Amino acid sequence: MGAQLVVKPADFEVLLDRLTREPLLAADTEAASFHRYHDRVYLLQLSTRSETWIVDPLEVQGLPGLDRVLLAPGVEVVFHDADYDLRLLAHEFGYRAGRVFDTRVAAELLNEGGVGLATLLEKYFKVRLDKKFQRADWSIRPLSAEMLAYAATDTRYLLDLRDVLRERLQTAGRLAWAEEEFEALTEVRRRDPDPPEIAALAIKGARTLAPRELAVFRELYVWRDRLARSVDRAPFRIAGNETLFEMARHTPSAIKALSGVRGLGRGIQERHGEEIVEAIDRGRRLADADLPRFRRPPRHRHDPGFEARLERLKQVRTEESARLELAPGVLAPNWLLESIARETPRTPDELAALPGIRHWQHQAIGSRLLSAVT
Repeated sequence: MGAQLVVKPADFEVLLDRLTREPLLAADTEAASFHRYHDRVYLLQLSTRSETWIVDPLEVQGLPGLDRVLLAPGVEVVFHDADYDLRLLAHEFGYRAGRVFDTRVAAELLNEGGVGLATLLEKYFKVRLDKKFQRADWSIRPLSAEMLAYAATDTRYLLDLRDVLRERLQTAGRLAWAEEEFEALTEVRRRDPDPPEIAALAIKGARTLAPRELAVFRELYVWRDRLARSVDRAPFRIAGNETLFEMARHTPSAIKALSGVRGLGRGIQERHGEEIVEAIDRGRRLADADLPRFRRPPRHRHDPGFEARLERLKQVRTEESARLELAPGVLAPNWLLESIARETPRTPDELAALPGIRHWQHQAIGSRLLSAVT
């Protein structure tokens, strides 16, 4: 079954008219965050039971009308790791989905040993995905025949995988659990990144720097972010964090001194050496009172009762995870246990009213959670 490439808006419109009448549709997107600064959709794959299409959003700009299919009441859209794809579609186009089936979530609720698509396809269908395209640059054009074939595989078997996992969920009595999780996925919440001035302080290794070095690192990080944004290139492809750390510690003060910095390409030195030296100088000249300081975590009054309740809740989770054969983080993530320990619900209704708790969690382990906080 070959994939059909869609590059004309008129052909895409015809395809959408057809897909609104399909009960099941597999969908996937390809981005290029490993190569580009701006995370956007560079490829859209769609599959029915018998056909696969690859849509080029650089030609069919805006993917107009896709929301007609995603929101069609008679269409269930199947993703693997829907959270990522739906965030991407919502951020770039403002699209959301109505009915979703996520094979990754289904695999987690079935306690599969591996929940990656490649692992599941090999386990159930003996299909092997070529790993060499996992970090491919999907923004390039033209795309090779091999890349298009790889992209098509991501959705070609997805409906069959959905069938297998759905049947297993039904047998395990967990289909309703999965459907509740799928419903939550349709409410996409945007996550705005921190500005680079703040993000710089969260980089692993930043706390090893002296205050003045940290100021230089922050200036270099902001410079790199601004350049990466302007040329739409992944920041680490301009200069890695370790390279910024080295310059922050040794503060080369002249362009010619940059040649000794590991990881700083010659092209970057030649085109942007002056900007780098200026950024270093800004950090060196910063007034002591303006030196960057790490955010202090919110101070919580020591509460032995809270800590004891949390420990009991974690023990319940450990025991119930073993009984239900579910990963602890799937059964009840830490934030949920902390919320229960803090709010101390006393009745099933009070527990059910806690923000974020699922109905299936309440049914499966609610009584034991309540017993742990009393």
